[in-house]
Amino acid sequence: MAPSDISEVARIETTAFSTPWSEATFTSLLGRSGVELWVAEWEGQLAAYAILWSVLDEGELANIAVRPDLRGRGIGSGLLGRILEVAEDSGIRSLYLEVRESNDLAREMYSRRGFSEIGVRKGYYDGPREDARVLKKCLDDG
Repeated sequence: MAPSDISEVARIETTAFSTPWSEATFTSLLGRSGVELWVAEWEGQLAAYAILWSVLDEGELANIAVRPDLRGRGIGSGLLGRILEVAEDSGIRSLYLEVRESNDLAREMYSRRGFSEIGVRKGYYDGPREDARVLKKCLDDG
């Protein structure tokens, strides 16, 4: 992700999340140690983004989102695959994320990539209030 991507990333963010991050938040993450910001393109246009942060050997997939008009084309899955490679190359052994309980497509994608449910955060999301499923993938066991 480059500074020139921020406004489009923020637009995608507002379509994907009920409490979206601001452009300033994304800008503040650029160049920060332990943070990876990635974008994916489709036919020359920014189509998706992902944010991974880590401390020592643990990482969190903080955000991943695809433009609504481009969902269902494998862009999110491809970007997730790249993030998993980056995480592994960075020495991350355990990768965590939260996902809305009702987000069946995302939960399926994470399951196919080897994530397991390890907990629930009650009332984690607003707009509407909803539980989050906490998922984990171990990267050091092949």
